[in-house]
Amino acid sequence: MTSQIKTFFLLAVLSSFILFLGGMLGGKAGLIIAFGLALFMNVGSYWYSDKLVLKMYRAQELAPGDAPQLHRMVEELAANAGIPKPRLYLVPQESPNAFATGRNPENAVVAVTSGIMRILSPEELRGVIAHELGHVANRDILVQSIAAVMATTVMMIANMLQWATIFGFGGDDEEGGNPLAALALAIVAPIAASLVQMAISRSREYLADEAGARISGDPRALAGALHKLDATARNVPLDASPATENMFIVNPLSGGNMANLFSTHPPIEDRIARLNAMASGR
Repeated sequence: MTSQIKTFFLLAVLSSFILFLGGMLGGKAGLIIAFGLALFMNVGSYWYSDKLVLKMYRAQELAPGDAPQLHRMVEELAANAGIPKPRLYLVPQESPNAFATGRNPENAVVAVTSGIMRILSPEELRGVIAHELGHVANRDILVQSIAAVMATTVMMIANMLQWATIFGFGGDDEEGGNPLAALALAIVAPIAASLVQMAISRSREYLADEAGARISGDPRALAGALHKLDATARNVPLDASPATENMFIVNPLSGGNMANLFSTHPPIEDRIARLNAMASGR
């Protein structure tokens, strides 16, 4: 299953959670209210995500005169990707990492840390920038926002269902609904929704790796960069918020040590193997 198809499948799973829980709650009203609240919160986050994240990490915009080679690199790669050249920002942290944000390609931002500029070769840095531009071209901020809306809606409806079950409201008595089963589902569903959201994040990372390899024309350089970034992140963790860890090219908190099921990033070994396979034409 390709990463793109897997993403659509996982979004369909989240949609099914919403519809099923809404039905168990006993009507459309609770479903509409929960979805509206989730949409309001996450659309606001999506629309202002670039400003919020850049401020959180004290990122400073890099003018062309500050980093002329990097600007030329980004301009060339953006042309390869068929998107406008994004704005460039520097995050003043020694942990090597990078991320992309912005609600669409016309408002995109690519940010790199001070550390990544020091440890990567120009070819490897080019691979990382291409990966981030892959996120922009694939509109991953939008996809992740949709997933967040759905996951948040599942959590809200599940919370409503828990209270409805405890106090004897909701459910479909004509079909012999089991209150204990409904309560168990209300507890398990948010966990399952979070896991699906993480799986979507992992699928988009694979997709950005593939896109980045095509944009740069050098899969091995991106593979080498991932190896260096993962190894260094283990020893020099980023001062990062868990809420934004999925944005970075490598996990900024654990350096990939989290259990794969609960990680927002695929295993580095798998990502490197896929890139090397691309380079070999397999």
